[in-house]
Amino acid sequence: MEKTTNHKAWFLVLPVLILVAFSAVIPLMTVVNYSVQDTFGNNQFFWAGLEWFEEMLDSERMWAALWRQMGFSALILAIEVPLGIFVALNMPKRGFWASFCLVLMSLPLLIPWNVVGTIWQIFGRVDIGLLGHTLAAIGVDYNYTRDVLDAWITVVVMDVWHWTSLIALLAYAGLQSIPDAFYQAAKIDQASRWKVFRYIELPKMQGVLMIAILLRFMDSFMIYTEPFVVTGGGPGNATTFLSIDLVKMAIGQFDLGPAAAFSIMYFLVILLVSWVFYTVMTNLDKRDAK
Repeated sequence: MEKTTNHKAWFLVLPVLILVAFSAVIPLMTVVNYSVQDTFGNNQFFWAGLEWFEEMLDSERMWAALWRQMGFSALILAIEVPLGIFVALNMPKRGFWASFCLVLMSLPLLIPWNVVGTIWQIFGRVDIGLLGHTLAAIGVDYNYTRDVLDAWITVVVMDVWHWTSLIALLAYAGLQSIPDAFYQAAKIDQASRWKVFRYIELPKMQGVLMIAILLRFMDSFMIYTEPFVVTGGGPGNATTFLSIDLVKMAIGQFDLGPAAAFSIMYFLVILLVSWVFYTVMTNLDKRDAK
């Protein structure tokens, strides 16, 4: 008996495809156009080929921003993932306090990015900020506008405060999917708390943790608003990440060709790492299905 396929469902997907075409594909083609051409104004363009890509690959400025970006992403993942798991493990499993904790953990995620930057910019100021004024009162020389270490600590702590909740909520969802029979069997076998986590809870959280790591990597690698509002990329270029450097190049200096080539390479790096995460997640799902 032949299986019939109904293609009418594509009509439901068509509006989404059209929206994506206008919001993503067409702007991307514009960027590609700028990346292989040069302009001197008056809407006159001249073919440049791969000149801008070669210039960007030889640019110490871009590589410095890339290393800062990779260091930031690695640092916040190393902090937020274990911290999120720890919070999820210690949250109530059911009842009023479980609901209260879920609402409380969701609050930082609801705050817009520019507001988060403004909050921490004021919070860290020595003259009027609670954090900065308190540290100055106890004798700690803290100033995120002039000290590189203070700027990095402020940006990292701000991101951890803002996004650890996402890791915790996803990990909590993974824990809630574990049947009580697993814990009962572990209790009968007198398994230690570490063994329960290692052999029961962690395997059940692998899928959601990979999604959480992927989301956090993509967001941290494209972070712009929060550090720009707090430090403006300073002091010097200490917190000038890829996105901030790209905006400065495109808007501040109006170097459209190099900025377009820069953005395409930026996009390809994110796409490559996302593909690696997707491949790992798919392999984990296949292994668990066996």
